[in-house]
Amino acid sequence: MLAKRIIPCLDVMDGRVVKGVSFLNLRDAGDPVDNAVYYDREGADELVFLDITASHEKRKTIIDVVEKTANDVFMPLTVGGGIRTLEDIRNLLNAGCDKVSLNTAAIQDPYFISRAAERFGTQCIVVAIDAKQVDEVPVDSTGEDWFSDADLRDLILTPPVTGPTWALSTHGGRKMKLINAVRWAKKAEELGAGEILLTSMDRDGTKNGYDIALTRTISEAVSIPVIASGGVGNLEHLYEGFTAGRADAVLAASIFHYREYSIMQAKEYLKEKGVLIRL
Repeated sequence: MLAKRIIPCLDVMDGRVVKGVSFLNLRDAGDPVDNAVYYDREGADELVFLDITASHEKRKTIIDVVEKTANDVFMPLTVGGGIRTLEDIRNLLNAGCDKVSLNTAAIQDPYFISRAAERFGTQCIVVAIDAKQVDEVPVDSTGEDWFSDADLRDLILTPPVTGPTWALSTHGGRKMKLINAVRWAKKAEELGAGEILLTSMDRDGTKNGYDIALTRTISEAVSIPVIASGGVGNLEHLYEGFTAGRADAVLAASIFHYREYSIMQAKEYLKEKGVLIRL
């Protein structure tokens, strides 16, 4: 059995780490490189670096910050935000990251996942899924032609919605697409994704815990690793992500950025609870 992973996340805007609720009302959480060095020293298993306004502003990820971060840390680094081409991926890998996270670009062109996996290997292609629960599908929204390919049409949400159902959010949480998040996760795996970074937009920044139903549903739907994200407020939430949510890794931001808990505290707590973790 593989050890479970604890992953701090650096949401970066204008060269600074920020944190908010559902990607809104952002407040400063320090310098990204300083934060990365701290987490590396603390024993984090990996680090996720997300340039949260790159796609919305239609620009590329800040390469120089990625390079400085990669030069100063030794843990695996995943970078996302503003990635639109294979050249973007190559530049980020050359800058020192180990994996790239695709979100908006993958939804706009799902076969971008396949091209990226074929060129660079599935092990470095992470598909980020920002999911929001929906109770109904607006009738006038279902005809929008997001996917012209017939093989992708079954991903679109159509009325009626029954049971817990989640749609996708893109552009750093600024736009919604009525695409079934669970089916999208399965399709991403089929297209070559090596990992899913799953964020609940309903829980992000709330400190109310992960959306366990969402996390468990997608973890059980795919065979690739799933990283749970969105809503951590205490160490029990991390435990729930692994056990009830069946995630392979848990991601958190606020509780670590503002030093409410340390990485080592989290690891020791999880080990005491019987979770296989690296100390």
